[in-house]
Amino acid sequence: MEKGSGTACFKINTKMGEITNVTEYQAIAKQKLPKMTYDYYASGAEDEWTLQENREAFSRILFRPRILIDVSKIDMATTVLGFKISMPIMIAPSAFQKMAHPDGEYATARAASAAGTIMTLSSWATSSVEEVASTGPGIRFFQLYVYKDRKVVEQLVRRAEKAGFKAIALTVDTPRLGRREADIKNRFVLPPYLTLKNFEGLELGKMDQASDSGLASYVAGQIDRTLSWKDVKWLQTITTLPILVKGVITAEDSRLAVENGAAGIIVSNHGARQLDYVPATISALEEVVKAARGQLPVFLDGGVRRGTDVFKALALGAAGVFIGRPVVFSLAAAGEAGVRNVLQMLRDEFELTMALSGCTSLADITRNHVITEADKLGVMPSRL
Repeated sequence: MEKGSGTACFKINTKMGEITNVTEYQAIAKQKLPKMTYDYYASGAEDEWTLQENREAFSRILFRPRILIDVSKIDMATTVLGFKISMPIMIAPSAFQKMAHPDGEYATARAASAAGTIMTLSSWATSSVEEVASTGPGIRFFQLYVYKDRKVVEQLVRRAEKAGFKAIALTVDTPRLGRREADIKNRFVLPPYLTLKNFEGLELGKMDQASDSGLASYVAGQIDRTLSWKDVKWLQTITTLPILVKGVITAEDSRLAVENGAAGIIVSNHGARQLDYVPATISALEEVVKAARGQLPVFLDGGVRRGTDVFKALALGAAGVFIGRPVVFSLAAAGEAGVRNVLQMLRDEFELTMALSGCTSLADITRNHVITEADKLGVMPSRL
């Protein structure tokens, strides 16, 4: 982190008192960032019902902790697609991170590596795959949007592979961009000093000012609306990297992901930025997990702000979670140190939740440790 950029941030932190949880970074980010940038990160689609629900649905899941279990040693380590990580908390792809902080994706990559976890780099990053790889060792995934020009896609996938990225997270919920009204009001456009670094040499790195959202116009012009399951098969012919399908929220699509050779599923509603009034991801998770029948790992993305949220997701069958907004807000507030702090706080809270629930390893976390709304309505799972 640049020395200068840290000082002002920590003054703000002191003013606000010590940061004690992940959510507190959002208020600092709102103070520090230009309105257009903050709104881009914070907003959801249309009425933002799903945006709120992504959080609120977690609060309706309760714990059934077990007692008198020796919890003096707790192991949070896990394996994702064969890669050992320190905890089941990973970083989701978030675009345009240099809008939040000059170090952008570099800072996020270093923080993830220091925490011993996975960072997913967005196709629309403001740092290229090669630049992020140059920050040093680390397990990194690459999030992919499929452009109309398939040669561009092929080139990008090969570059990610060559730069040492370990998997492709294929975003499948964005044939068109959701109606994000804050971006329309702000006439959102990437600041002129930034480019989509992965597309710089391809004349696709710039985003033009538009009469509504510059990003919506860019997506309409470049992203392939014909994307279908056959393209998941096509991707497997151009890369040996495992493909995670990001954006599944139904049992039917969970089955199709299995049938089409996906290596994993990320249950995601795109941070509630695409179709409003879809369920919270934590509400959709169990349906997707059951349909996958253990044939591939299922991860959760969306609404995770506490270690208790991580535990709830794992109890409902997730193999791990991805966090997005907490990363960009903490990055805006305090650069790399902010992202490191978010990962550490979530790790500490998750460890405490495990201890207080009587679990010493991830394998100990079971469906019996939580009560969902469905359970409360009498659709109780058999517990014994």
